[in-house]
Amino acid sequence: MEFPNIDPVIFQIYGPIGLNWYGLMYLAGFAGAWWLGTSRSKLPNAPFNAEQVSDFLFYAFLGVIIGGRVGYVLFYHFDFFLADPLYLFKIYDGGMSFHGGLLGVIGSFWYFSWKTRKPFSVIADYFAPMAPIGLATGRLGNFINGELWGKATDVESVPWAMIFPNAPGGVYRHPSQLYEFALEGVVLFLMLYFYSKKPRPALSISGLFLSGYGSFRFIVEYFREPDDHLRAMAEIISMGQLLSLPMILGGLGLMIWGYKRSHHAG
Repeated sequence: MEFPNIDPVIFQIYGPIGLNWYGLMYLAGFAGAWWLGTSRSKLPNAPFNAEQVSDFLFYAFLGVIIGGRVGYVLFYHFDFFLADPLYLFKIYDGGMSFHGGLLGVIGSFWYFSWKTRKPFSVIADYFAPMAPIGLATGRLGNFINGELWGKATDVESVPWAMIFPNAPGGVYRHPSQLYEFALEGVVLFLMLYFYSKKPRPALSISGLFLSGYGSFRFIVEYFREPDDHLRAMAEIISMGQLLSLPMILGGLGLMIWGYKRSHHAG
């Protein structure tokens, strides 16, 4: 299968100032989350109104951008930061970490809980089903950028394998970005959407998100090419898998705790 060689820059005004597909995908993700959040705010007994949804998504946007960039630099390219501290601010070059962005969003949960005087669990469970929308559009941005490509393979065993222009070797590779789009985006969204349509124990929806994302990411890492400086480590466990393990265990723990607490309360 031929890689659709799309120019990652939609238009450029001056220097790094312009609009690229990567940034547009992030905006599309937040627009989708806003649409879902405001739609759910109109349901009976919704914990948030449309204005509060918009307020939170602004804080979440900051959390994703700041946490995602800081996490990427710390987890994957701290050596670049040591050589050039300004690398932290070169977000236009790409490079965002989901796990760092997650920590940033959790921080926005705490702040919004303090601001609205609503329980952390209510905020986390309400907004968790919206996260896969941004994950899906973000992975499409990675694919268009031709980054975070998969491991080498052959078209006989993987007919949809592609040659990514920026990848070394000029060999066919797994389009792992599309695997993540399908699993972390589409499948996880459907799981959370239908699971959250009925009342659930506190933090069980958040727990399903954490364990679901962590499991899907752990699987896809087997098909994703590790960074060169993390290749030796990846022969045992990749950085993505290492960061996903606490999510899987923590998410399952939250679900078990939520159901046990609900059972005792009932």
